[in-house]
Order: sequence, then structure tokens, then C-alpha cells
Amino acid sequence: MRTYLQSVDSEWYNQRLVRVFVVVLVAFAVLTARLLHLQIIEGDALRRLSEINSIRLQDMDAPRGLIYDRGDHMLVDNRPSFNLYIILKDARPLDPTLHKLSLLLKEPVDELKGRILNSKKRGTYTPILLKEDIGRDMLAAIEVHKFELPGVQVHVTTKRHYIYTQHAAHLLGYMGEINPEELQCKPFEDCKSGDSIGKFGIEKAYESFLRGKRGGRQVEVNAIGQVERILKTVDAQPGHDVVLTIDWTLQQKAEEMLAGRAGAAVAIDPDSGKVLAMASSPSFDPNQFVTGIKREQWNDLISNPFRPLENKALQAEYPPASTYKIVTAIAGLEEKVIDARTTFYCPGHYKYANRHYRCWKRGGHGEVDVVRALAESCDVFFYQTGEALGVDRLAKYAKAFGLGGATEVNLDREGKGLIPTAEWKKRRFGVPWQGGETLSIAIGQGFNLTTPIQMAVLAGAVGKSGLRYKPYIVEKIKTADGQVVFQSSPEIAGGIQLHPTTLNLVHQGLWQVVNHPKGTAWQSRIKELDYSGKTGTAQVVGRREGDEKDPERVIPKDHAWFMAYAPSINPKIAVAVIIEHGEHGSSAAAPVASAMIKTYLGADQIAPATAGQSMGGALEIPAAVRPGLPGPGEKLSGMRQ
Repeated sequence: MRTYLQSVDSEWYNQRLVRVFVVVLVAFAVLTARLLHLQIIEGDALRRLSEINSIRLQDMDAPRGLIYDRGDHMLVDNRPSFNLYIILKDARPLDPTLHKLSLLLKEPVDELKGRILNSKKRGTYTPILLKEDIGRDMLAAIEVHKFELPGVQVHVTTKRHYIYTQHAAHLLGYMGEINPEELQCKPFEDCKSGDSIGKFGIEKAYESFLRGKRGGRQVEVNAIGQVERILKTVDAQPGHDVVLTIDWTLQQKAEEMLAGRAGAAVAIDPDSGKVLAMASSPSFDPNQFVTGIKREQWNDLISNPFRPLENKALQAEYPPASTYKIVTAIAGLEEKVIDARTTFYCPGHYKYANRHYRCWKRGGHGEVDVVRALAESCDVFFYQTGEALGVDRLAKYAKAFGLGGATEVNLDREGKGLIPTAEWKKRRFGVPWQGGETLSIAIGQGFNLTTPIQMAVLAGAVGKSGLRYKPYIVEKIKTADGQVVFQSSPEIAGGIQLHPTTLNLVHQGLWQVVNHPKGTAWQSRIKELDYSGKTGTAQVVGRREGDEKDPERVIPKDHAWFMAYAPSINPKIAVAVIIEHGEHGSSAAAPVASAMIKTYLGADQIAPATAGQSMGGALEIPAAVRPGLPGPGEKLSGMRQ
């Protein structure tokens, strides 16, 4: 019996031992299999993860290219910006870290948590932006408490800085965060979410040059995510610098003269097409857009009735008013509808069909020829000239001077304006052209629309005997170390070959606009300088006071135009100025242009005027203004006194 029991115990013990052995064997097999899986199958991935714990890659933003005026005067540069980030994997425990941050930043903890939750980048090792541009004082506070803020980092980057705040804002443009649609476009394939790109003006047009190429560095971090050492660096490549054709002194003068008024002023070099100044008023501060404009600021800008975000020099379209009479005069002379001997009597109105078309001078100008009609801006003379020409012949000459089409100055959203034809009206409205509409077109009203830059180009072309250059705004583009990668050169955009007699008569009329006592811009003459120009008053459509539909609405004042070139002999600058609701070109726009001309030419280029002053006898102009004109005291053949 005893032997039997011992045998049973031994068998039971052996069975237990075998079971234990099997369990141990299975456990070792599982562990071995797991080790093989981790080391062989997932070895590379796990090795990378372990390296991430200590070695990380950090982006290095490229400094954006700078912007200068023609004299290498810096207009736009970059400033350091300190951005606060958090890495969730390192920020343990998270709640105490956020609580400490909220005290330093003086912001609620819930707002900080909300930024983390709303972040598009939620990876545990991906830095999440908590606050941009924290400033040097806040940076110092973060550094003092950095050991109490695990996972919190400050990245130093650059932000755009517009040195002169509101000056040339429409020309220089502004920056903004890239949107998802732009990220899909090829020009931005090297950008990532959160990057800032040019959204307007030069910043947008030359984005590919201004934007550099980002770099990076490999760093070793400690247990709380702080950088211990830099292992490898690939330097960022800075963007190219852009040098504009703008004369900064002239730009500032234009903006000074426009201050407090809505309007625009453009100046170009008629010998090349270089844009010397491009001012639009009212303006805005592009620095507001750098770190994200506030909702209140944005609402103020878009609700402003004077449209501060619009570049009026380039985008706004206005009836050219009497400045268009230059085109009518040239067309009439070239088409032989009028000549030096042609005169029309102006009693203050012109009857066409059953309607009286008024002249701006109610008492009339009396008997006028083309020179006096330009000088005194007689509507009746140009009504009859336009009637004889017809709308299509007028359009032909207007388009030859670049009106009705973009100047292609390479800035965004340029307006084209409108030069109507009979075929255009038929296509647009389905009705034929009416003869009375031609009378309005001939004096720059009706369907006519032009931009200030188009009118500056027109002024330059007239001053240069019909030759028109394509305007351009960038002189050259160079690398950060000064190597030129792009150099602009003048490009003839078109024009028209005009008969010398046409040029002589038109130049004489435009000279008298400014330099003769009865010229419409006489008050804006420069005593030391002969320059030529043309005023204009563009009618603004509105309801009369007491209108039943809108009894409180009053007709707004007309827009004021002035265009000029200076000096009259071999001009060096052409200017166009529009003052919205300025009423009269002679009193509102001409003084702006006169001040710009004096600023640009300076005392060294301003010579004493040589013009005669009497309009009671023969019409007089300096003999040297254009070949073939009579000298002072001589009569122009066939011209009425």
C-alpha cells in the first residue's frame, strides 16, 4: 500500500513538473518570438522612435528678401520674432505646465488648451504653436522658468517689417498665411501649412524671388525636450532682394499731397517707362497683416467707404473727363477733321438733335481753335470734333495710346478701363450706338473708363511725340551678397506716329494749359519751369437732393483729374493725379502734380521759364518747345487770335 502511494505521488509530481516545463517553454517561446519580431521585423521603426526621444529635426526658416527704392534706400526688411511652442510628449505633466504658462502669458488655461485641441498638427513630437511674437520681455520670463516648463520651446524666426508703416502700402503689398488652395499650387510646393506668403503688391508679384529656401538642423534633446547640442545644420538660403524704380522722396511727396483725401498719383519716366511714384489714398499699415490682422481692424478696413485696401492708382477706373480731349484733338488732326485753321463758335452749349450739350463755361468761349480749346478746355469744340470723327475713330487713337487695356506693369489686379466702340455697345447692350453718345465720349465722359497709371502713360507718350513705353516697377533683383540675377530694361509698348503739325498744335495747347493766364491750370504753374498738362473734371452720377426715392441723397462732387509732363522740352517725368470728389482738376489735382514735379526735378533741373504771357494777341510759346512752332510774338499761320 505504501509503495503504491509513493508511486501515485511520483506520477502526479512528474505530471506537474511536465506542465510547468511546458508553460515555461511556451513563455520562452513567446518571449523569443516577440524579441525576434521587435528586433528583426520592427527593428528599424523602433530604432527611429528611440532616436526621436533624443535626436530631432528642426526647420530653419529662410530670411525673406529685402525691398529697396531706386537709390538702395531700404523700404522693407525683417525683424526677429519669438514664437512659443509646446511638444506634448515632453510636456509631462501637461496641466501644471499649462497652468504655469497661463500665469506668465496672462491668458486663461482654457484658451491654451483650445489652441492645442484646434491645432492641425497633433503629433506628440510635433511642436504646436501657442503664441506668436511674444516679445523680448515674455521671452526673458520663459527662459527664467524654462525648467518648470517641460516641453515648452521658443523658436526664433523672422517677420516682415514695413519700415514706413502706411507709406507705399499698396505698392509694396503685405503678407498673409498660405491657404490650403495655395498649398496645392506648384509655385508653393516648397511651402508648408502656417507659412506666410505675399498676398498683394510687390510681395505677391515677386514672391518666387523674395521667398528663400528653408534649411534645418539635427539636434539632441534631453528628457524634457530642451536642446542639448546641435548635431548637423543645413543653412537656409535667403530670398533675393528687390530694387524698385521708385524715387522714395517723390513717393513721400505724393502721399503727403494726397493726405486726407481719396485719390491716387502716378509718376513715370517717359524715356523708359520706369514708375517713379505710385500713391493711393487712403492707405493702411501692412504690418497689421504680418501676425494676423484682428477682426476689428479688418472690419474697419473693408467698411471704409474710401476703400483703403484698393490700389486706386492701378485698380480704380474713372471717366477720364477733359484729359481725354488730348486724344480727341490728336484724332481730329490726324484724320483731317480739323486743322490749325479750324474754329468753332462756343456760346456755352452745343445743340445736337433735340438736346443742348453744355460747355463747362456757361457764357461760352467764343470763337476757338484747337490750341485754345485745349488750353481753356472748351467742351463745344470737342463735341463737334467728336461728332465728325465718330466713336470708332476716337477709339482707334485712344487704344493706340494704351487706353482700354492693362499696362502690364506686373502688379496684381490691374484694371483695364474701357474704351467703347459701336460694336462693343451692340454686343454689350444689344442696341446700336447713338450719335449723342459720341459727344460725351469726345470729352471723356459716357462709357469711357481709365486708370491713373494709364493716364500717366498717356501723358508720357504725348510728351514723347507718340512713343509709349511699358511701365515697370522693378529695377533689378539681386542676391543677398549683391549678385544681380535680373535687370529690367525699357520696352516699347506701342504708340502712334503723329504728323509734326499735330504734335506742334497739341503741345502748344497743353503748354498753354499751365503757362498761359487763361489756361485751366495757370494757378499751378512753376515760374522757374515750363511744363505742360491737362485738367479734367469727371462727372459723378448721383441723385439730386429731394429725390423721392432717396430724399436725403445729394449729388457728390465730381472727381478732379490732372495729367502733365515736365519739362515741356524733352520731358523727364509724366504725372497723372486723380482726387475723388475733388470737384475741379485745376484746384484739387493740379497742385499735387506741380509739387511732385518740383520735388523730382529739383532746383538743379528747373530753368527759368521763357514763355510769353499775353493771350490777348498772338498765342505764344517758347520757340524751342517743338520744331516748327513760332517764337514769342509770332503768329501761328491760320490761327484766329
